[in-house]
Amino acid sequence: MQRVKIGVIGCGSIGKIHIANLKKIESAEVVAACDIDEEELKRVREEFGVERLYKDYRDLLAEEDIDGVIVATPNRWHSIMTIEALRSGKHVLCEKPPAITAKEVQEMYNASKKYGRGLLIGLGFRFMSQSQALKKLVEEGVLGEAYYSRALFLRRSGIPGMGSWFTRKKDAGAGALYDIGVHALDLALWLMGDFKAKEVWASTFAKFGPYGRGLGGWGKPVPGGIFDVDDFATVYIKMQSGAVVYLEVSWAAFVPEDVLDVIVLGDKGGLEHKTATVFTERAGVRVNMKLQYQANQPLVDELKHFVKIIAKDEDPLTKPEEMIWLQAILEAALRSAEKGEVVEVESLLF
Repeated sequence: MQRVKIGVIGCGSIGKIHIANLKKIESAEVVAACDIDEEELKRVREEFGVERLYKDYRDLLAEEDIDGVIVATPNRWHSIMTIEALRSGKHVLCEKPPAITAKEVQEMYNASKKYGRGLLIGLGFRFMSQSQALKKLVEEGVLGEAYYSRALFLRRSGIPGMGSWFTRKKDAGAGALYDIGVHALDLALWLMGDFKAKEVWASTFAKFGPYGRGLGGWGKPVPGGIFDVDDFATVYIKMQSGAVVYLEVSWAAFVPEDVLDVIVLGDKGGLEHKTATVFTERAGVRVNMKLQYQANQPLVDELKHFVKIIAKDEDPLTKPEEMIWLQAILEAALRSAEKGEVVEVESLLF
């Protein structure tokens, strides 16, 4: 069996997780890695046996035997590196958020189409067993018309890499809103089957990070570094269909516990992602259907999907229109919070 050859650009926390998970996939092989930090490259060699190491991502992209790359870098580099990778003939798995602006995401997909290479965005929660099972039931009509969703991703203490690129607006675009809000929002919109938003009203706060509180276990802190992003965001989204989506996200807040959950209400049924339960009626009787599913490793399944994209056996689960709208909504939320006014989402599309 001929293995798909993959290069990883960005060897921080998620980059090394991807390398470790690729080791579990027989049809894939990590042949190269890139990072500007020589210590991270040393760890990749020692822990995973990757020998072809680069400090300049363009040198990795110049290697003709590499079939696909994973872009796991600070957000501001997502569109730049993805477009260059596609131009070099590589398929791309780009970490979330897709980019910093909707315009950048559109440019990424223009390149994907122009150069005939697949582009997958790393929204791993779509690959959870209960996500897949709930999505199938939604497609079968269990909800009817979805008119409301509440999406939560709350951490009590989980600011990543305090003072690092995660907490610098020029590198990250936003804080909790872009970093983990993208997961909850994507899951809600994907389960609803509706990404076309009309307008957004949002507020963001920074009550922990500026004071050095709320540090989590992810990323590499930089003592004395900048914190000029949000650590809490609340977003009200009016969809073109008339449906409403409410998003609440925190890196740090005095909440009872960490939680990721999405609730969707329809005129025939509702669902809760956290408990994998569908609420509906049968013969006039209220029915709660708790799904039975086998727990999986979502990030491994995401990589298996990427390998199939490279082999042209599957199309990317994350569709261009979905990702452009997703980023436009996040961008609109950020602008709304900054301006203190409602922002029309279509004004950010190109």
